[in-house]
Amino acid sequence: MDLHALFNSHVFTYVVIPILIFLSRITDVSIGTMRLIFISKGYKIFAACLGFFEVMIWIIAITQIMKNLTNVYYYLAYAAGFATGNFVGMVIEEKIALGHVLLRVVTGIDLNILVDYMKRENFGFTLLDAEGSQGNVRILFSILRRPDLDPVASFLREHYPNAFYTIEDIRYINEQHLPFRNAVVRSRKIRFFRRSHRKGK
Repeated sequence: MDLHALFNSHVFTYVVIPILIFLSRITDVSIGTMRLIFISKGYKIFAACLGFFEVMIWIIAITQIMKNLTNVYYYLAYAAGFATGNFVGMVIEEKIALGHVLLRVVTGIDLNILVDYMKRENFGFTLLDAEGSQGNVRILFSILRRPDLDPVASFLREHYPNAFYTIEDIRYINEQHLPFRNAVVRSRKIRFFRRSHRKGK
């Protein structure tokens, strides 16, 4: 079969082109999802570069749709690629794990085990005594890099399964004054002191 016959065949029209549209939409929507996440985190240059490639791929995909407005397979491929692209973009962003998060732990039980863990791993934190609706509680705040969140969250689930905790994205921090991995901030009397880096660093 020559190329002209291939491009005019039903296989190319109803299989190859829909697959290409589907893959194109996955790519450009994944890029678009990451672009929005980068914008929310303040990564302007990354967001601008991703926006360029996102629009270029989108134009290629939409051109095929406009040429074949009566082909329902193109619409299905376009919609399926859009939905899948959102999911793929979020997964990619989670794997990249850029930025910082604020971890807030609230519990009525003693946090000495968690405090010892945070000190041992050289994570900065702030520890407060507070009063809740059911009595006295302790609140621990810590700013963590995204890659460090999973081990801390796993430690919490293992040792404090009933503790209430929240995780929030942070757009900007002044790292010059951030007690991260080389200092610990602990409050009761609001005392600040520094810790050395891990051994070997």
